Amino acid sequence: MAAAYKDRNLIAVIGDEDSITGLLLAGIGHINDHQKKNFLVVDSKTQIATIEGAFQEFTERKDIAILLINQHIAEKIRPTVDKYQQAFPALLEIPSKDHPYDPSKDSILKRVQKLSGE
Repeated sequence: MAAAYKDRNLIAVIGDEDSITGLLLAGIGHINDHQKKNFLVVDSKTQIATIEGAFQEFTERKDIAILLINQHIAEKIRPTVDKYQQAFPALLEIPSKDHPYDPSKDSILKRVQKLSGE
């Protein structure tokens, strides 16, 4: 089982410019042999279809272990995020500088609370 996940060594991010910049400065940026990035910068002009496409791509890639997404961006594609049930890549909703974290909107946290009986 562990062998199936041994190549998952990247963190992918769908986020606003400030979040992406900070994470790229921390060293998570990667461009693979097919010129595919492991991040998507979302701004006010980014179309929902582009965000959903990046989400699908990142969740289907076999080299990504964790997908970080700003919570306010996850809200834009909430049905897609809520349908995601796979263990890998792990999906984590994170706050951004301008949008604080709201646990009531986090579908992953809700699922964990339901499993733990809260």
